[in-house]
Amino acid sequence: MQKLNGQRTPAGPAIDLKRLMLFIAAMALLFLYAPVREYLSWTIESPYYTHISVIPFVTAYLIYKKRREIFADNSYAPALGCVIACLGGFGLIAVSMPALAQGWGKNDAHALTAAMTVMIIIGTFIMLFGKRAFRAAGFPMLFLIFMIPLPTAAEDWVIGTLQSGSAEFVGVLFPITGVPVLRNGTVFQLPGISIEVAPQCSGIRSSLALLITAVLAGHLYLKKNWSRVLLALVVIPVTMFKNAIRIVVLSLLGLYVNRGYLESSLHRDGGIVFFVLALVLMGPILYLLRRGEESFDT
Repeated sequence: MQKLNGQRTPAGPAIDLKRLMLFIAAMALLFLYAPVREYLSWTIESPYYTHISVIPFVTAYLIYKKRREIFADNSYAPALGCVIACLGGFGLIAVSMPALAQGWGKNDAHALTAAMTVMIIIGTFIMLFGKRAFRAAGFPMLFLIFMIPLPTAAEDWVIGTLQSGSAEFVGVLFPITGVPVLRNGTVFQLPGISIEVAPQCSGIRSSLALLITAVLAGHLYLKKNWSRVLLALVVIPVTMFKNAIRIVVLSLLGLYVNRGYLESSLHRDGGIVFFVLALVLMGPILYLLRRGEESFDT
């Protein structure tokens, strides 16, 4: 209860603890299931998908923030929820069967495991809290899609696109520095040094993290779908530009300061520094999109 002008008013609907405990118990069983446990362990060791373990906590926080709206009027929806959860469950069992999974790469198997896991979570939520609650919790629940790693074919395409785009930006930045350079595709020949924009330089890990950050920021700070989509799309050139700056900076340090910089910790583990740079670049874009929304509203 809260006080308003000396009178006591309802503080909002209370969460049905029975439903909540059932949901938590179902999620605990799900995450203890061996294939799901193996998938989660793989994400922690993965060079690209370490962010996945954070996604459920972000979803839980977003639901907590909107709890009064989401849990205002809960009703069971066993039919729809059970269909979605059962489809996910059957798919999860099928993915774990060696006869069916034979020939799949580990990345593809984990992508399917994650997709089925998300279906089970969504289906269980609808089953216990109802369709109205799911509509109110639409963004947090659909945010779980970021738990799904890219299938191998999609991952290779993204890496190739980021690699090519980063090389184009490198080709623009090197002449600005005044360093003589010869380019052959993704290879840049500097005086005494040959630099290649390799697939490892694509920045797919930071681009995924930046995309997730942009989608979350768009949900929290923007009101229009068009501006949210634009913010997410801008991640692509920003990531390429950030990669190019990293490559050029390391190349110049290796050329004029010490060749060791080309194999230093800044090269191997310095991605966080340039990720912060990407966030700084995204800040003004977010500000301009907010101003653009205000202009359209007036």
